[in-house]
Amino acid sequence: MPVTVTHPTVTTTMGSPTVVGSPRALTQALGLLRLLQLVSTCVAFSLVASAGAWKGPMGNWSMFTWCFFFAMTPVILLVELGGFQARFPLFWRNFPITFACYAALLCLSASIIYPTTYVQFLSHGHSHGHAIAAATVFFGIACVAYATEVAWTRARPGEITGYMASEPGLLKVLETFVACLIFVFISSPYVYHNWPALQWCVVVYALCFILAAFTILLSLGNCTNMLPIRFPSFLLGLALLSVLLYATALVLWPLYQFNEKYGVQPWQARGVSCSDRNPYLVCIWDRQRAVTILTAVNLLAYVGDLVYSAHLVFVKV
Repeated sequence: MPVTVTHPTVTTTMGSPTVVGSPRALTQALGLLRLLQLVSTCVAFSLVASAGAWKGPMGNWSMFTWCFFFAMTPVILLVELGGFQARFPLFWRNFPITFACYAALLCLSASIIYPTTYVQFLSHGHSHGHAIAAATVFFGIACVAYATEVAWTRARPGEITGYMASEPGLLKVLETFVACLIFVFISSPYVYHNWPALQWCVVVYALCFILAAFTILLSLGNCTNMLPIRFPSFLLGLALLSVLLYATALVLWPLYQFNEKYGVQPWQARGVSCSDRNPYLVCIWDRQRAVTILTAVNLLAYVGDLVYSAHLVFVKV
């Protein structure tokens, strides 16, 4: 009978049991790593706030990211210090690694987007710029700290753990994260409203995101047994459907955005539209290219998800 990783029984940190329900949890490697996450996110948003160095959608989004993860990391620390895992509303074996994976991805994106779309347009003094540069460095440190937690706590071969700690579970996080980035770039309807084919791509992005998010919520709520079919079979069917849908989007989106035969402007004209723009906004041409790249990235993620899901169904016994 094929098996899947759904019901964890142990948690390890660098090969040794994690101490929970005791102040010793802070002295373990994972506890120290979370303290580093807390400090780095605190310093990052404090420096930006003190300098007043956020403006426009990108600056506001970066500030929200810093503050959100600074607020959530102590929650995880307090739950483990008090041994409240059983009382936590979500399945604890899946929650911390899911949170850490999202945090690593969001911190990485913010540490890239914030300086490239905001810092380069600043016209303030050296002290102002140094504060922002230091904040970017600390946000990069937070990204590395969260990514290290994911690497330490993910499932090892032969280990029984939660689905979100396995490769398919982590890929689900990546798929939903990339889909959210796509939604940001297509937030303006004029990017796709002229063509039914582009509207189909938007439907693909939304449908695949909903299905992947539903899978994550099932795992976090420990509700996989409520499905009418076995969880591995559900994952396989979902991955196959998503690969097929994203394959159509990867063909249609660039075809109708960049091909002059379908009435779009040549790339030279689109390039001009980006020359004189608000430095804190992303022009149409850049949005279209970004969505194309992100569609290809998500298709690769779904292909990897399909391979892992097929392995769970057909190979594992």
